[in-house]
Amino acid sequence: MGAHLQPLALRLLALTFPLVAKGFSDETLEKTVKSEGYCSRILRAQGTRREGYNEFSLRVEGDPEFYKPGNSYRVTLSAATPAYFRGFTLIALKEGKEGDKEEDHAGTFQIIDEEETQFMSNCPVAVTESTPRRRTRIQVFWTAPPAGTGCVILKASIVQKRIIYFQDEGSLTKKICEQDSASEGVTDKPILDCCACGTAKYRLTFYGNWSEKTHPKDFPRRTNHWSAIIGSSHSKNYILWEYGGYASEGVKQVAELGSPVKMEEEIRQQSDEVLTVIKAKAQWPAWQPLNVRAAPSAEFSVDRHRHLMSFLTMLGPSPDWNVGLSAEDLCTKDCGWVQRVVQDLIPWDAGTDSGVSYESPNKPTVPQEKIRPLTSLDHPQSPFYDPEGGSIKLVARVVIERIARKGEQCNIVPDNIDDIVADLAPEEKEEDDTPETCIYSNWSPWSACSSSTCEKGKRMRQRMLKAQLDLSVPCPDTQDFQPCMGPGCSDEDGSTCMMSDWITWSPCSVSCGMGTRSRERYVKQFPEDGSMCKVPTEETEKCIVNEECSPSSCLVTEWGEWDECSASCGTGMKRRHRMIKMTPADGSMCKAETTEAEKCMMPECHTIPCLLSPWSEWSDCSVTCGKGMRTRQRMLKSAAELGDCNEELEQAEKCMLPECPIDCELTEWSQWSECNTSCGKGHMIRTRMIKIEPQFGGTACPETVQRTKCRVRKCLRGPGMEKRRWKEAREKRRSEQVKKAIDSEQYPVCRMKPWTSWTECSTLCGGGIQERYMMVKKRSKSTQFTSCKDKKELRACNVHPC
Repeated sequence: MGAHLQPLALRLLALTFPLVAKGFSDETLEKTVKSEGYCSRILRAQGTRREGYNEFSLRVEGDPEFYKPGNSYRVTLSAATPAYFRGFTLIALKEGKEGDKEEDHAGTFQIIDEEETQFMSNCPVAVTESTPRRRTRIQVFWTAPPAGTGCVILKASIVQKRIIYFQDEGSLTKKICEQDSASEGVTDKPILDCCACGTAKYRLTFYGNWSEKTHPKDFPRRTNHWSAIIGSSHSKNYILWEYGGYASEGVKQVAELGSPVKMEEEIRQQSDEVLTVIKAKAQWPAWQPLNVRAAPSAEFSVDRHRHLMSFLTMLGPSPDWNVGLSAEDLCTKDCGWVQRVVQDLIPWDAGTDSGVSYESPNKPTVPQEKIRPLTSLDHPQSPFYDPEGGSIKLVARVVIERIARKGEQCNIVPDNIDDIVADLAPEEKEEDDTPETCIYSNWSPWSACSSSTCEKGKRMRQRMLKAQLDLSVPCPDTQDFQPCMGPGCSDEDGSTCMMSDWITWSPCSVSCGMGTRSRERYVKQFPEDGSMCKVPTEETEKCIVNEECSPSSCLVTEWGEWDECSASCGTGMKRRHRMIKMTPADGSMCKAETTEAEKCMMPECHTIPCLLSPWSEWSDCSVTCGKGMRTRQRMLKSAAELGDCNEELEQAEKCMLPECPIDCELTEWSQWSECNTSCGKGHMIRTRMIKIEPQFGGTACPETVQRTKCRVRKCLRGPGMEKRRWKEAREKRRSEQVKKAIDSEQYPVCRMKPWTSWTECSTLCGGGIQERYMMVKKRSKSTQFTSCKDKKELRACNVHPC
């Protein structure tokens, strides 16, 4: 039903036109009513904005000032907390154009998430919401127009409540110009320096969502994995990879082999431009529930000079497919450090291998092509192929969270998170020495401390070894110990405060409009030196209740917390509720919703890995030549502990041995043809056809044409017979005379005319014959008659059955 609804952005746009006093000028309204051209009702809506009111922003990934024709860029429309939007419209116009005509628009958009975005039915070049609901962020791809287009203006409109914001300048408009051909190869990264002060530390966490359930087509069940993550925090003078650029040797080795060694070497060679090398372990298999295996993460730092971060990881097996971020800027325009970045990722092609499926054989791309995002129309054999050109389902998500800042900060807008520390811990974490061939359950919770006083004791946690994929590689201990103290004690520095967790937020201070709410925490343990705790024990934030404050509006409570997801794994629903505090003062019905529901995503439904023996060797092929099958088995080692096990215990695959010999096969002989003469001696032929040619050393084909003599009635003698006999006798005498005259002298070679053309076949089917002749050109007197004769050849024709 939602697919047939008119987009909220357009419906509210129509509702807003009469409300001149609420955000539109008379002049704007007049222009809007008069202009009914191509997409004009959307493009001519103008909203008023308060100075500095920039809670909504439109961003192109990497903040480029120039685009390369034909390249694809990720475009994000977002709202800063606590703001949100219900509807939106996104367009791309040639600079100076009004958008009344189709040719005024530049480039094309590509939908990433069909549940969030769609093309507008009455303006197919514009993108809008799929369903009207609260949202804080949407993403699409934009493919730049051909060369010669010039500058392009990306514009976004925002629908919030009944107010439409459409900004010609500021955070909802992005101007991006065509890159001059003279500057080809120059990066599109931001050219402005970062103005933030101090340094910041971040944690990158990678959540893979590529599995047989989410991407079932041709999924490689036995070898699926993510390669080791490799990247760095770096300056704008160094680019690891970028759309429209060419892959370096390091990127190529990650893309094709999953090896980060060369990439790390390239990064470390840029020592002045790099602050931190980002590394995280590979994941075999590609997906497991988070309660079985934690998501891989890595920590890194940034500063004013090196404020960008890039990384990549290979989706394996694949020809040269990866995911990652390129030059993600963590410095804000307000001279601060970004608090959190969440990016959904689709795979991209490194341009070094031309394979089209996960396990395509190596096929180097010559010449090398540019890096580009994969699409659903690349090749029918692609696992992401969709004949209707739909969006590729996301394969991963990366979350980048700020965890600390150091040094004096110079934010123009104050930061609402207090994470400034005296010193940043080094990024290098103690390496997890657990081999990838050892599969464990999740760690149990820590036990109670063995000490009930402030004396030091120990606590323990355990995990279970589920599978040992390689028996030659030992697996570490299944128990872990940690020092501890009794309840209420702290083994930290005696000069620090020990605080409780935050208590839940208080109700909003107002029942209508924007107010504030607060929460508190308390001191659990004061410093031993008797000093006061300087840690804040209370914090406040803005809150919005009953957005529309009018006599016809209901007064409702704040939304309660979300219920638990209805599913323990996979996709479910969650709900939250609120209550009506007061019905409308004008006596009208209360239309406010008291229940809100939305989808929730839990870890993919998978069973805990069974404890299995390694696979046996493959059996011999079931045939001695040609195509056959072979099998291998493994054993279930601990079914009692794990319950039902759905893992396969036997596998079969095709095998190929040298082809079997194929003998020649022939049809039956045809009937004998008629005699080729009408009188006297002649011949007749019969034929057979080859049904199967011999192959791979099979028996060769025997003859396919046979000839036999035939005799028809005697030919009658005519008046010319006596003359012929006389002529033959004369020639015989002449040859004998020449032989005596020249003794052992060699005779001259006969001079012959060329072969005549073949005669027509004697029959139309069933096997006939054709003839051709070679005639003596000139008989010299010195030439022996019997050595120079006219020649005749025969061949079979029309041997197919009648």
